[in-house]
Amino acid sequence: MGIAKHKMSQAAEDFKRAETISRIEQSLFKELEKAEYVPHLEPYTQLGQENRTAFLENKLNTSIDYVKGKKVFEDHSQLQGNIENFIGMTQIPTGVVGPLLVNGSAAKGDFYIPLATTEGALVASYGRGIKACRLSGSVTSVCIVEGVQRSPYFKFKNMTDMGKFVLWVLGQTDEFKAITSESSNHAVLNDLEINVEGNSAILSFEFKTGDAAGQNMVTICTNAICQYILEESPVKPLHWFIESNYSGDKKATALAFTNVRGKKVSAEIVVPKEIVEKVLKTTPEGMAEYWRASTLGVIQSGSIGAQGHVANGLTAIFLACGQDAACVSEASIGVTRMEVTENADLYTAVTLPALIVGTVGGGTHLPTQRECLNLMGCLGNGKARKFAEICAAVALAGELSIAAAMSAGHFAKAHQQLGRK
Repeated sequence: MGIAKHKMSQAAEDFKRAETISRIEQSLFKELEKAEYVPHLEPYTQLGQENRTAFLENKLNTSIDYVKGKKVFEDHSQLQGNIENFIGMTQIPTGVVGPLLVNGSAAKGDFYIPLATTEGALVASYGRGIKACRLSGSVTSVCIVEGVQRSPYFKFKNMTDMGKFVLWVLGQTDEFKAITSESSNHAVLNDLEINVEGNSAILSFEFKTGDAAGQNMVTICTNAICQYILEESPVKPLHWFIESNYSGDKKATALAFTNVRGKKVSAEIVVPKEIVEKVLKTTPEGMAEYWRASTLGVIQSGSIGAQGHVANGLTAIFLACGQDAACVSEASIGVTRMEVTENADLYTAVTLPALIVGTVGGGTHLPTQRECLNLMGCLGNGKARKFAEICAAVALAGELSIAAAMSAGHFAKAHQQLGRK
């Protein structure tokens, strides 16, 4: 019987993607006032910290008392749903870079980016890439499509029973949607894909999860659907499991490029030749040549995706902003492309097809994480797409910086200066 697939709304989603991208005005940020960069003097002193925190609080009219240590976490009731057997906090240094200018469908304007890491040179590298982007105009970043999957497994006595089961399931999509709406106030069942292997079938339910990252949400909804299937199906499975390990949850899979997991976001920028030379200390030709060589290398390595160090920036943002850090294993799958334009400038694009992020739920309600999300105006309902577009723009800035360092032979020197005691 091979592989059977059923998509409920693919044509409508394709139309929405094209419509979203067409609304972006490429020249929106061509004329802007001079950027106010984060103070970078006194990088390793209390005075430097105080200057940077004062700058952010005054500039953004917000408070980061927990981040800077003025307030201490004391409300243990906030930990429910986040940790068991709590003994204390693991403190990770948090830096800030920016402003990063983003022109997206949801994220528009200048943003200061919190990055939590223990890797010296990371914040400086992303800061350099962000500066190059800001001087070049703006990063266009668009969240194209959304969806989070859970993929239960059903095994039957033989292929005949499995086939009867699949035919019955295909007629139940309206009921599955109703069960979803009863199980969650935010989840919407978007697609159903069926993969058949011998006498077994994997049902991949794809949900939209609002502003939550959604892993728990889709598990609860899928379990409710499966209970209905077990009660009502004319053919009962011999075995079933809530997750077949097919969905891609917390792992890198090739399916990321044929499906979406979380949010698929694509970002691009054209960096003028003079900015490449003055800020990135290299040439567009050198960066494009390094990109070609590194892409050839990563293909030979068997990596899923082709990019430089997307995981660096995403992990630092995830830790600062209360995301599930383990999801970097899938979120960092991506493709970076660099080309020299006809005007001898540098075109760069980054596409992340599996960006699992949320601005409600999970760790987003904890004190320092709330403050970091709030620095970018990404805390709460209606902000997840905005946050995703910012994340992709940050990833692009990081790709520019590392490719520049590699092409100019500065990579080892930078880590020797900034990454060691």
